Amino acid sequence: MRKNSKLISVIIPCYNEALNIDGFFIKLNNVLSEMNIPYEILYVNDGSLDNSLEHLKNLAKKHKFIKVINLSRNFGKEIAATAGVHYAKGDALIMIDGDGQHPPELIPQFIQKWQDGARIVVGLRSDNQKEGAVKKIGSKLFYKTFNKFTGAHLIPGSTDFRLIDRGVQEEFLKLTERNRITRGLIDWLGFDREYVTFSANPRMGGEAGYSVSKLFKLALDSFVSLSLAPLYFALYIGLIILPLSFLLGCFSVIEMLIGDPLNLHIKGTAYLVILTLFLMGIVLVSQGIIAIYLSHIHTETQNRPLFIVDSNKSHGIEVQSAD
Repeated sequence: MRKNSKLISVIIPCYNEALNIDGFFIKLNNVLSEMNIPYEILYVNDGSLDNSLEHLKNLAKKHKFIKVINLSRNFGKEIAATAGVHYAKGDALIMIDGDGQHPPELIPQFIQKWQDGARIVVGLRSDNQKEGAVKKIGSKLFYKTFNKFTGAHLIPGSTDFRLIDRGVQEEFLKLTERNRITRGLIDWLGFDREYVTFSANPRMGGEAGYSVSKLFKLALDSFVSLSLAPLYFALYIGLIILPLSFLLGCFSVIEMLIGDPLNLHIKGTAYLVILTLFLMGIVLVSQGIIAIYLSHIHTETQNRPLFIVDSNKSHGIEVQSAD
């Protein structure tokens, strides 16, 4: 990799990572210092309930290149990453998890591809040593479903471990939606990109912040934020139900006129009850889909800031408007 005099910003969202902060910093700092480049590390404390903030402030006191952004409460990883992007001053920004699953030793490859002209460099996870069967199957199902029904294209295995240059940063910060998936928004921006494949390491310590329920919500937000396909779901179901209902009605009339050719012994009232319950289910599903979109519209129209920084507990940043 050729020598680079441009500043590199490394963004690390943290939520209850007290067990990992010091060990991961040593690994990360060793990689960055060996590259002989100027760099800064931005830790975003996302309302941690353990003593993560104390660990981060201790590191910041020892190293001038560390900045600590302390959010006033837990806003979620996607917003925490956005806060880091907002305050980063580098010519290239690298987002990486602080639990050790994203290998920092691959950072030189990211920077090399950026120097070769890529505006975005994405980490592709080939496998995860500790990933459960539910998450693995759910991930594959999400990517296949999303790409097939939304018209968009997300690369399976793509992660938040990625590099963006300053130009992409400026465009990313123009996106203001609250219910967001960072990797999806960056992909939506376009730009030339390259990929680095890696095998995810086990967590250094503690429990994963993303439970199955949170991952499900993230997937749902991805569909709603990046696609209009769910809105058309009710229409497609209706187009299926209408002819089926018509055939069912014709069958009921035939049965009443010429008897029971299939010996089902089903009376017309039973057909009516089944059809009514089925249509009620479709209506409820449709209302649920509409409710999701309305909730997103409601959140956007409130026009609240994406995040709030606690200036009294942050270190090394100039607190400014963050909306």
